[in-house]
Amino acid sequence: MSKKLRIKRRSECPLNASVEMLGDHWSLLIVRDMMLAGSRRYAEFLDSHEGIATNVLADRLRKLAADGIVVAEPDPSDGRKKIYRLTGKGIALAPVLTELVLWAAAHESTGQQALIGRMRANKVKFLDGVVRDWKRATSR
Repeated sequence: MSKKLRIKRRSECPLNASVEMLGDHWSLLIVRDMMLAGSRRYAEFLDSHEGIATNVLADRLRKLAADGIVVAEPDPSDGRKKIYRLTGKGIALAPVLTELVLWAAAHESTGQQALIGRMRANKVKFLDGVVRDWKRATSR
């Protein structure tokens, strides 16, 4: 039985732990791309329209892996590359990201109206689909 890695945090406040893991916008956007677009490869994250720099992407993927939000596995088609996938801890962020999207859409002029419409129409069905897709992707 392995011991769980204990990461030193600034305080024991749960909100602080969340901010330390996900407080930069790149981490949330990477999780979004994995969750909603099915992104798994480094190049796919670079293609995101927000334009993340390669060094920032590499750093955030390492940090997300260290925090247990994603895992990196060798790419079966090219062992020099990695495939990233959300862990159970990572997919558990789906309701949080959904609420953030709905909050922003209620208070700002945003795009992605079809996605927002699906979330608003039936949040439970939307989240069930996200988790189902994640389970299907992790069983490959």
